[in-house]
Amino acid sequence: MAGLINLVHVEQALALRDFDSTGARKRMSPIPRGWRKRQSAPAQAAVMVLLYHDREERLHVALTLRHAGLRGHSGQVSFPGGRRDPEDKSLTETAIRETGEEIGICREMIRVLGEMPRLYIPTSHHDVYPTVGYCERLPRFRPNPQEVAEVFSFALEDLLHPRFRREERRMIGGYDVWAPYYAVGGHKVWGATAIMLSELEERLRRVLPRGVLLALG
Repeated sequence: MAGLINLVHVEQALALRDFDSTGARKRMSPIPRGWRKRQSAPAQAAVMVLLYHDREERLHVALTLRHAGLRGHSGQVSFPGGRRDPEDKSLTETAIRETGEEIGICREMIRVLGEMPRLYIPTSHHDVYPTVGYCERLPRFRPNPQEVAEVFSFALEDLLHPRFRREERRMIGGYDVWAPYYAVGGHKVWGATAIMLSELEERLRRVLPRGVLLALG
């Protein structure tokens, strides 16, 4: 059975003008976010919000569980992505390259649908640029065992179901932090990944027909 959200909706959502990204992200942002003044400019990185149709023709979002032995953000859920290499012609090129390196989806399989504005990550001092892409066929993930412990996905329409949004308290860097998260695939998706998903969710809410929004709760 086809899903309630299609690629046209996604493309319309990404093309919105005068969209309040800050407000859309705030709902899933940890409080406090750990801002502190830095002297150096942030490093540049990019991630791929990779969509694909499952066998029931529902759009899914691919996520990775980072390997526990990694130096940064180990054991956390994230999009495939990483730092920009000097050879990368653009941040979108970075996202595509990293997707191939981390989960084995080559550039020939990915159609770029659009981008979302950069997100500053205080803890790692990175500006992250999200690219939204569509995998042209049902993917066969080949995760890099040195970086990725697991690849999983969830239906894009689940973003709009209130039952998948939770919150909890976390101790981060010695601070008591309120951390909202999406509970999907048996994982807690929080931090930068949840913030970017929150923006995508709010963009979709702006373009989806009223009947679809009512059906999604």
